[in-house]
Amino acid sequence: MAYLDWSDDLNTGITVIDDQHKRIVAMINQLDAAQRAASKVQAGEVIDELIDYTISHFAFEEAMIEEAGYIFTKAHKRVHALFIKRVEDYRERFNRGEDIADELKGMLGRWLFSHIRSDDRNYVEAVNENLRRLSADASEGGWLRRAGRRFFRGAA
Repeated sequence: MAYLDWSDDLNTGITVIDDQHKRIVAMINQLDAAQRAASKVQAGEVIDELIDYTISHFAFEEAMIEEAGYIFTKAHKRVHALFIKRVEDYRERFNRGEDIADELKGMLGRWLFSHIRSDDRNYVEAVNENLRRLSADASEGGWLRRAGRRFFRGAA
């Protein structure tokens, strides 16, 4: 049984963002599995991957909302920056030998679901309107594909 389950009320309607959010949820579930298996090495690998992927996701999301002219882009970026600082603190504590898995999983799940349901919901209209405009841009596979390659190594 998964630690976190995705539910339809978490969908923003922006497929690329929803897929990234689902991947973060899957990684939180991987952290739970590593913890249950008592694998500190595996937990450390998942924590590193989760933090790195989340930073890439935030950069991608910020590029989308900035491109869309979202009025609260600066505030959204501040929320992301504070969150990154928080999870980096968890990583440092883990690297010092603290058992932070329960605390980290709980914080990640609560924060992510709350952030999606409130902060992310607020930019959906602006981004969707901009994506409709950008869909006419087919150069190099379009804006989404170019941005995906820029923020996520190996993305198509």
